[in-house]
Amino acid sequence: MVDITHKNTTLRTATAQAIVKVSSQNTITALENKTVPKGDVFAMSKAAGLLGVKKTPELLPDCHPLPIEFTGIDFVIDGLEIKVLVTVKTIYKTGVEVEAMHGASVVALNMYDMLKPIDKGIEIHHIKLIEKTGGKSGFKDKFRRDLKAAVIVCSDSISAGEKQDKAGKAIIAKLENSDVAILDYISIPDEVAVIQEKAKYYQSQGADLIIYTGGTGLSQRDVTPEALKPLLDRTIPGIEETIRKYGQDRMPYAMLSRSVAGTIKNSLVLALPGSTNGARESMDAIFPSLLHVFGILKGARHD
Repeated sequence: MVDITHKNTTLRTATAQAIVKVSSQNTITALENKTVPKGDVFAMSKAAGLLGVKKTPELLPDCHPLPIEFTGIDFVIDGLEIKVLVTVKTIYKTGVEVEAMHGASVVALNMYDMLKPIDKGIEIHHIKLIEKTGGKSGFKDKFRRDLKAAVIVCSDSISAGEKQDKAGKAIIAKLENSDVAILDYISIPDEVAVIQEKAKYYQSQGADLIIYTGGTGLSQRDVTPEALKPLLDRTIPGIEETIRKYGQDRMPYAMLSRSVAGTIKNSLVLALPGSTNGARESMDAIFPSLLHVFGILKGARHD
């Protein structure tokens, strides 16, 4: 199965359809009047569809078991066609489009099974996804494409050439995957004055994002938060909380990180952990949805 442990939990919805076409108006009349010998076709087919949605991962090997938090099944009669519409919702890490399509298929098959004694010409058509929302793909077209970032590695050993940087490179990989251009990538020692000077410099150079990695722990040389906080016009606690919650769900020491998020004028400043996993997971926690902030800073609405 595909690894989804890095994904964020969001509200995800999907609507799928199936078309059941009968060969006689008499079949439609029997459906509407509930005179089909096998019983109430709509009620029975809804029940079958609910089971189909719930049992999707039992039948399709690569589908993840997930919490189904809503399923709605509707029917629309148009001439000799009955359109089946199945909507599924979950709050989880992966979408429900396959569950919705499977539910629509099962509804259509149950209708076929119940109607075949009175109609030998039934056909099933156009099983397809109508709409899906939620997850990264639901927001990918809502962000600016002209953003620039400076990535600053705060480490005495890396800046002295005694150690190779991996955390900064993990951050750059996520930025590039989110279509953010890299304005600069440097290593500096854990010195308050140097950290502050770089923030001021890159803000003056028009950097949209200024991302520090390292110096957010509790050792004597971890001074990145102390250096940055006096420079921030506003802090953004929600970003900090999201980073720590995401990390804590994966390892118990994330609560010790002192990640920082805030703005200097129209530049967003982040201070992330210096470990490779900590930096990567912090970026996974907040990207690409974090990029919405640049529309808000320009006066865009949240919706």
